[in-house]
Amino acid sequence: MSEVKGGCLCGAVRYTLKSAPKGVVLCHCTHCQKTSGSAFSVNALVAESDIVFEGEMASYPDVGESGTINYRCFCSRCGSSIASRPASRPGVLVLKVGTLDDHAPLQTAALEIWTRSKQPWVKFAADMPGFEKGRT
Repeated sequence: MSEVKGGCLCGAVRYTLKSAPKGVVLCHCTHCQKTSGSAFSVNALVAESDIVFEGEMASYPDVGESGTINYRCFCSRCGSSIASRPASRPGVLVLKVGTLDDHAPLQTAALEIWTRSKQPWVKFAADMPGFEKGRT
């Protein structure tokens, strides 16, 4: 995989991803629904050491139903949600797929988590493993 670039809506935050994501996960938790403004969040799991950011991001410590802190990172200018840093998974960054400039490197989602909060009208063409709560 060649370098993948992405950033926020206004362009104040940019990043370069140096290696392929470890996987793509759909999260249906109520906190992802609120931060994405949608029915779920599409996330790429990446090694924090494999991504370089430019620009100023703000962070919000969010404690979800799991009881662990998830630092939600967003552009301090336009508010675009960029990533999350789960305190329970040091070294892992949960990158919001919608911020990628080119989605071609990501072929499909691997699994769904927090399906007990999934909107009943959300249906996908492909079957994938699902977990009622987060996957540990």
